[in-house]
Amino acid sequence: MNETLKRAISGIVFISLLISSILYSNESFFILFGIFLLIAVYEFCALVQLNKIVPMLFAFFFYGSITLVCFYKKLTQQILFSIIKKQYTISLDNNLLYQILLCITLLISFKCIYFLFNDKIQKVSAPSKIMYLIGYIILPFLFITKISFGVKEYNPKIIIGLFILIWTNDTFAYIVGKSIGKHKLLERISPKKTIEGFVGGIIFAILAGYLISKYYIQADPTYLEKSIQIWTTIAVLVGVIGTLGDLIESKFKRVAGVKDSGKIMPGHGGILDRLDSVIFVAPFVFLFYQILNYLA
Repeated sequence: MNETLKRAISGIVFISLLISSILYSNESFFILFGIFLLIAVYEFCALVQLNKIVPMLFAFFFYGSITLVCFYKKLTQQILFSIIKKQYTISLDNNLLYQILLCITLLISFKCIYFLFNDKIQKVSAPSKIMYLIGYIILPFLFITKISFGVKEYNPKIIIGLFILIWTNDTFAYIVGKSIGKHKLLERISPKKTIEGFVGGIIFAILAGYLISKYYIQADPTYLEKSIQIWTTIAVLVGVIGTLGDLIESKFKRVAGVKDSGKIMPGHGGILDRLDSVIFVAPFVFLFYQILNYLA
């Protein structure tokens, strides 16, 4: 099969599966990203040469437990009652839990950035492998699901809007870079990325953020200006931090001596290759929402 056709088909399948699961219900969204998480853990363990079974079991139970406790308190109470035959009230402060997890994730994210720019690091130590697995792979998936709830309830437009920004940034970074790109962004890690493409991707992502806030989110006219400011800011975060996420995954692959993180998507590589930007930017978008809530 022609490589371009192969990429097109697998890309359409991926996007269709993603959009349909997000739109169908929050349960299908949780399940799909739980599956994505397990695949991402498997691929990352293969990259850094970690045993895969224990990390995948940990990711499964950790993701499932946090999701049940934070989003399905009544169901969790029923499960506990069926096990211990005693009424139990879940009184966990969700915001406090996510703030603690956010601090851990951000600390490891900055370690990832240090790993990216430090040329001397060409091997990942055993403790660092565990740290990256938790803070770079597992925890960000929790923030992807969390930010989809916005202020109160599940809102599929938020997560779809985020993916549109990422796809817009990636697409136009490639187009602009290929058309007029002359100055390499970080050649030793990703030879094809250029500064011109990086800037072009951000500009078009900002435009997409404006269009999303005005025509897709359709905020109340009273809050339209604020909505535009929020989404254009998220677009900048996607352009800058999402690109860092892409480069960090490229550094892991370069250290491992492989081209792709996996082969699950013909022509595209693995799940990590497709989600590297969103898993790295999600905690920062959640932090941005926390700052907005604090200032409101």
